[in-house]
Amino acid sequence: MATDRAKSEKIRCDACPVMCYIADGKAGACDRYANHGGDLVRLDALTIIENTDEAKLVPFLKDNQGPDDWDGNIVQGNRPFVTAVGAGTTYPDYKPAPFIVSQEVRGVDMVTVVTEGIFSYCGVKVKIDTDRHIGHERDVVRVNGEPIGHVMTSEYGSKMLSLGGVEHLTGGSKKEGRITCDALLKLCNREAVEMVIGEEGHETTVVVEAGKAPIINGVEEKLMRVGCGSATIGMFAKQWVDHVDDVVVVDDHITGVLSEHQAGKLLDVEATGIKINGRRSTPGRYFQVAEPGTGWGGTDIEDPLKILGDFNAKFAKEGMKLLMVSTTGEQYAYFELDADLKPQPADIPAALKASAELIAENCEPSVCSVLFMGGAGGSLRAGVTENPVRLTKSVKDSLTFVSCGGAEAYVWPGGGITVMVDVLDMPTGSFGYVPTPALVAPIEFTMRVSDYGTLGGHMEEIKPVADVVSDETRKVSQFENQPDPMAATNYRWAK
Repeated sequence: MATDRAKSEKIRCDACPVMCYIADGKAGACDRYANHGGDLVRLDALTIIENTDEAKLVPFLKDNQGPDDWDGNIVQGNRPFVTAVGAGTTYPDYKPAPFIVSQEVRGVDMVTVVTEGIFSYCGVKVKIDTDRHIGHERDVVRVNGEPIGHVMTSEYGSKMLSLGGVEHLTGGSKKEGRITCDALLKLCNREAVEMVIGEEGHETTVVVEAGKAPIINGVEEKLMRVGCGSATIGMFAKQWVDHVDDVVVVDDHITGVLSEHQAGKLLDVEATGIKINGRRSTPGRYFQVAEPGTGWGGTDIEDPLKILGDFNAKFAKEGMKLLMVSTTGEQYAYFELDADLKPQPADIPAALKASAELIAENCEPSVCSVLFMGGAGGSLRAGVTENPVRLTKSVKDSLTFVSCGGAEAYVWPGGGITVMVDVLDMPTGSFGYVPTPALVAPIEFTMRVSDYGTLGGHMEEIKPVADVVSDETRKVSQFENQPDPMAATNYRWAK
């Protein structure tokens, strides 16, 4: 005999272009929306930043806790700011932003429009504080064998990566897009990602995690350089003049030589007849003394004597003392010239060892910085106003303040609203994804209610903030290095 069984109905989610059919009790492909008894619900709690002075942002759902474990009362504040974390999207883009909330701030009626943007045009810029060679400019960065970005122009003491972007998310294979999206999501949510840089035979493995030291070829980096070799000579010359005849600071970019450097000249350091195997730039400064690598000063050498030629007998003499040191002070060696004017290893004097330790002491810790970068397209802006270009103009005119998860976003000049924000300034768990693939990131636009009306905002959708804040909302405190998005100092009208 047949038995009738109730079959739960699937519902269709319209929060992104994938349009998942979700069964009761299940989540969609993005893990952000679920079917609870026939209702489509956002799984992450809406995040509210309380305007307090002392507490910091707190981790969200740590130690495998679920949403039901959140008590919503971790801080008590006097003025809430509604972020877009957990807010939901405007897709399919004809709808107003999920939350448009108002409140009075020091006699001024302010409104904040919040939405989670679906960013196909997005990526991250990664700054890695290290002198170690991780790849040449334009080298491809791969994760699980798929290209996700490239090495950019190096900055002072740091290597730079550009990862993601629409060409990798949608312009390559399906696998490339999926892996790129997954890597970006992990980086933005402060998780570690292992990547391989360079071609086969010249590869470097780097583990990147926001706020943590990079791990290069299995070794955790400790320090970023105090400066180039020339700068190090200038900073520490006085530490050496009474203890050694010459000093060479080995650096992949600019190797410094004390006796030839202007600092040495002014301190009356005599010529030693030293010869450097590199391209001389200006006195005491040499380029291309070795190939890039993970050895001394970001070069490929482990024996510093490899960069030295024969000493000039016109100036050199037996017993001359030579210190060689890296730009982080982590590698150092002491030599004395023998009768053939060849440097021979010797025990380093305490004063010179202390000078190397002083260099290391003045180096900052090596750390990875991850900055999310994305463009707010016309559809996202349409959730704010029926005339999207007016929003752009309002941002450029400093009438509208842009934030991401409550953190101040740098808005690039030129057309559109292209933002960049440090992920460490945002609440944990701020980023999601949709399998189109694209990242989902929070973005907020704050302005006076009067300015919102002028730019054609969805005035009928404004709600008082008291109608939004509840026991179910996730509450965190304002991050100590971030401005209050609603402070008058952010706006042209207050100046």
